[in-house]
Amino acid sequence: MAEQLAEVEAIAGDTEAPTFDNTVAALERSGQVLTRVSAVFFNQSSSDTNPTVQEIQKQIIPKLTQHGDAIHLNRPLFARIKQISPDGLDAEQAWLLERYVTDFVRAGAELGAGDQERLKALNEELSTLSTRFEQNLLAHTNASAVIVDDVAQLDGLSDDSVKAAAETAKSRGLPGKYVIPLVLPTGQPGLAELTDRALRERIHRASIQRGVPDNEELIVRIATLRAERAKLLGYPTHAAYVVADQTAPTTEAVTEMLGKLTPPAVANAHREADELREQAGHDLEPWDWSFYAEKVLKERYAIDGRQMRPYFELDRVLRDGVFHAATLLYGITFTERPDLVGYHPDVRVFEVFNEDGSQLGLFLGDYYARPSKRGGAWMNSLVKQSTLEGTRPVVVNNLNIAKPPAGEPTLMTFEEVNTMFHEFGHALHGLFSEVHYPRFSGTAVPRDFVEYPSQVNEMWAVWPSVLANYARHWQTGDPMPKDLLDRMLKSQKYNQGYKTVEYLAATLLDWSWHTFQTPPENALTFEHEALTTAGVDLKLVPPRYRSTYFAHIWSSGYSAGYYSYIWSEVLDADTVDWFHENGGLLRENGDTFRQKLLSKGGSVDPMTAFQSFRGRTPRIEPLLDRRGLL
Repeated sequence: MAEQLAEVEAIAGDTEAPTFDNTVAALERSGQVLTRVSAVFFNQSSSDTNPTVQEIQKQIIPKLTQHGDAIHLNRPLFARIKQISPDGLDAEQAWLLERYVTDFVRAGAELGAGDQERLKALNEELSTLSTRFEQNLLAHTNASAVIVDDVAQLDGLSDDSVKAAAETAKSRGLPGKYVIPLVLPTGQPGLAELTDRALRERIHRASIQRGVPDNEELIVRIATLRAERAKLLGYPTHAAYVVADQTAPTTEAVTEMLGKLTPPAVANAHREADELREQAGHDLEPWDWSFYAEKVLKERYAIDGRQMRPYFELDRVLRDGVFHAATLLYGITFTERPDLVGYHPDVRVFEVFNEDGSQLGLFLGDYYARPSKRGGAWMNSLVKQSTLEGTRPVVVNNLNIAKPPAGEPTLMTFEEVNTMFHEFGHALHGLFSEVHYPRFSGTAVPRDFVEYPSQVNEMWAVWPSVLANYARHWQTGDPMPKDLLDRMLKSQKYNQGYKTVEYLAATLLDWSWHTFQTPPENALTFEHEALTTAGVDLKLVPPRYRSTYFAHIWSSGYSAGYYSYIWSEVLDADTVDWFHENGGLLRENGDTFRQKLLSKGGSVDPMTAFQSFRGRTPRIEPLLDRRGLL
């Protein structure tokens, strides 16, 4: 940090007249060591933390916040930036200059001295609280893992899942018992299979109680401080502040879209609930939905999740599915490099090459869950591509798949397969970056655009030729039977009412937390009132994330931005239609998508890039059809 501040002071104090090169480009060159160190450290703190790392995290995050403010609130520096004319600059330079002005203004560069001091205090406290939330949640999630004494209670789970539960218990010093760790969302995988209703209830209640009470006052404070900061910067709400720098034109546009989706989704969920009650023969509770939905799947489509898992072995899915599709579409190839040591023994490193044999970058896969890793799935950039710095990309995908005992195969659910394809879409966005300035590298795009390329990549998980290539029995190598394959594809639209409502409930919850005018007094009361007002307070369909464990919005940069998944899905569904219209999995299609969109990073306006690729503005109808909402 000290090195970069010295560089920044030299730029701000330069006696030469400000130019693009001696000011904006110089800022892009500054802080390279800090950028690399930060990327490595925060990947570590997310993927494989420990008490020492957590203590460093508590100390360093407020200092990094102060560091950012010291740059963005530097008046002489901002004065130099504002003096630079875009005349004579190329398109990327002009866009970079515009983004720098916007970044500084949004960071408070135009505020008076007193307001800037208050802004600094707000930023510092918010960074500290977000770290506390993240660490509380990890501790709660580990402590809330469900311990089972009798293997008979695990009836319904596959043999490999039972073995994994025993292995997890052993690793936690509980030999002879079974431990079911919790994943980040409300819905837990075992609920679809466990026949023991009491155990399903235990798992569900453990899931929804995470963060209570430790995070309750914490999130109220975070939301209140964010609202104060937004008003200080001239915005009515934190959501308005966030959306002003996204592809969504206004908060009203986001509210309108969510309002269009909610009624038909809720109606679908009610119809599905009636069907499940008939299947169950009794009234339902939230921990029953997945179990009876699985039964309907078996009856209607003859689909059994346990029947499919032997065909989804991790390494085959990765090599013959994820990598295979990328090779067919983009011509890139992958060579595993066991000589390159990852940050954890589970991490696998692959060198990625273009079709002509030139080096593209490195890809790291970190797929297994562990107590030291936060929940969910994500992509990180350890090194960002930039021709200014002469760097090639190094990207990481993290998942949380239960690790089997040594020597046993890692058999995945189809949801985990889909997640692997999704996160690799983010990885491609990072790997294919072809920008000059690091500010624009890879996934450095608006939050409500960043999910778009990753969601597009999900389509290849169910593309018939790709699916047939990786869906092979882990023991025999036999392909998944065609009738099972066909039934699985037909079942994709089933349970969409539930899936859409649980997502929308979380989205509307996020929106409520960041659009209020009066700070709430109690987090859980506010949550209930928000869901009721939005029309998504369905007893049987809890939000995908409740407030106290909603990591996306309190510690992962998605505040007032969880809508971005469905907003991006509009672009995604429209793009999937484009691939179908143009012949599907073809190199020329991949090249077009790569050149016109993935390679651009944030170097052009994202909707301009989309329109250049699609030839028009996006349409919502493909999304409504996909979700069964037409």
